[in-house]
Amino acid sequence: MDSWIFPSSPPNLSEHLLYDSFMQDNESIPHGNYTDHSFTRTSTVVITCMYFLVCAMGLCGNALVIYVILRYAKMKTVTNIYILNLAVADVLFMLGLPFIAIQLALVHWPFGPVLCRVVMTVDSLNQFTSIFCLMVMSIDRYLAVVHPIKSTKWRKPRMAKTINLAVWGVSLMVNLPIVIYSGVITKHDGCFCTIVWPEPQEAYYTAFMFYTFILGFFLPLMVICLCYLCIIIKVKSSGIRVGSSKRKRSERKVTRMVSIVVAVFVFCWLPFYVFNVTSVTGTISTTPILRSTFAFVVVLGYANSCANPILYAFLSENFKKSFQNVLCLKNVGGLDEVDRSDSRQDKSRMMNDPTETQSTLLNGDLQTSI
Repeated sequence: MDSWIFPSSPPNLSEHLLYDSFMQDNESIPHGNYTDHSFTRTSTVVITCMYFLVCAMGLCGNALVIYVILRYAKMKTVTNIYILNLAVADVLFMLGLPFIAIQLALVHWPFGPVLCRVVMTVDSLNQFTSIFCLMVMSIDRYLAVVHPIKSTKWRKPRMAKTINLAVWGVSLMVNLPIVIYSGVITKHDGCFCTIVWPEPQEAYYTAFMFYTFILGFFLPLMVICLCYLCIIIKVKSSGIRVGSSKRKRSERKVTRMVSIVVAVFVFCWLPFYVFNVTSVTGTISTTPILRSTFAFVVVLGYANSCANPILYAFLSENFKKSFQNVLCLKNVGGLDEVDRSDSRQDKSRMMNDPTETQSTLLNGDLQTSI
């Protein structure tokens, strides 16, 4: 995460230059001005508590998602394999939050340079992985709806796992500036984990802002929007011809769930990128209220990771039943057996009825059911 306000945040989208200006503003506040100082201290305590709350919810929720996908055969669909990858990214994303919260509270990085580099790298790596994974899920939806038959040879669990590995590889390459330049800087009031840019620092910083905005948000979002635009055009122009209303509903539910997850991601992260881009394209007066607002924006970005499991529970019947079963809220037995039975019935119908085969392929039901 960014260090626009506090250096504790792994600055995969910013660095210490802006933090310096904020600290100078803090130091310039007269000692008699207790209102601003009290406001800053209160907001720091609130934001720190929010970090720990988001961390706890995110770890529990995404760990539950990972468990049910690995545990139940019915959950091992192409779409859910991508969701599994997103949940893994979210879990790793959450692991850096306690360190960020502690640095925010102490206004100091006490963990040393090695852990600083690790936390910043993991944090940034998984932020890129999240948006890339959502992009892949949107492309998968496009293939399932617009090219249902041609895409069957690509839309398979094994291929989905390979694509997930490729996503991590691309994220690592995009994240190389963080790996290379992250480190600890020492100031008169302590050590801070940030990015130590070479000279000219301001030029590197500005370039990095646009680099992360374009590769980590704008371009993936454009691909996502293009995919859903093509889906809308396809549905509006010809509709989805299927032989089973149940399969049609299943496909529609998958597309709806993925689109809502993407929309929530944009809602949570857009303010953060607006702040970052504004920081290099305009002049911002760093008031205590603005610093606290940005701190909330940073937390909102992290909160996206704990929102996803909640969305799955509300938008997917299979996720809902699996969660209830694991948490002993409701005994939904036979998830594995039902899956194997359904698969045998599907295969039997496909062998005996070519029309049924085409219907299944058109909807991608065996690969996208959630």
